[in-house]
Amino acid sequence: MEEIIARRQFMPMYIWLDTIFLLAFAGLLIWRKKYMTVIVGLIMGVVYMLVDYGIFHLVCHSRSISDGYSLFWVLLWMSMSYGFTNFTWIWLWLEKDKHLVEWSTLILSWWFCCPLIVNTFASGQPPIVIERTTGAYHGYMAIILFVGYLGAIIYNISQDNRQRRVNLLWILAIGILAQLGWEAGLLIGGIRSAGFESFGDKLRTLIVNSLLETNLGMPYVYLIFVAVTSKFTEELRRRKDKLTLIARVEENNAQRVSSHIMNS
Repeated sequence: MEEIIARRQFMPMYIWLDTIFLLAFAGLLIWRKKYMTVIVGLIMGVVYMLVDYGIFHLVCHSRSISDGYSLFWVLLWMSMSYGFTNFTWIWLWLEKDKHLVEWSTLILSWWFCCPLIVNTFASGQPPIVIERTTGAYHGYMAIILFVGYLGAIIYNISQDNRQRRVNLLWILAIGILAQLGWEAGLLIGGIRSAGFESFGDKLRTLIVNSLLETNLGMPYVYLIFVAVTSKFTEELRRRKDKLTLIARVEENNAQRVSSHIMNS
């Protein structure tokens, strides 16, 4: 099996525009008092940096960048950008936020529009080309994914009450679609897999990354979500009705995105 290479090519202007978007997005979340969501996004941005720079680069030596650019600073932006955006979006999905359609439209439209804006107004700049090979660690990531979902499956099998089971289709959809939206936006904008001649190679990178790279963390993120939201509200206040983990799963399953949308 040929090694999958994840490559991006973009102009420096992309970084500055995306940074402005991140600040505006965070501001909107704070305005709507989504304090816990913002904190989760910031924490995961740091986690992305530790993984991308610490493991992928320093340990696996799988990262490279075009001459003249700092790998550390570019990876710091990338980690905060996609770590923050992906996981705030995931958190909003998990809690079935009543403005989920609006948040999703905002994020997806930005991932699609930003590369097109940059291609029009910064076409003369020398591009940043950054890539990583995946052979050194995709197997480890697959183990993490399998163990996480195995734990969720064993838990579900032990529960006779269906309302207390983890909604596996829901967390699978969130984990896959979050990465797919990001990968597809980059691919359409000419950033992801730039320089690949074969469309099959581009499609293979998109599919494998979408199934694996964010999705591997979803069972663990869901457990964290249930544990935290059983005790605290979005405004970081202690819940008056503290719940057990199983009771919080049941409560979350009783919520419906469609009802939030209809009532908003």
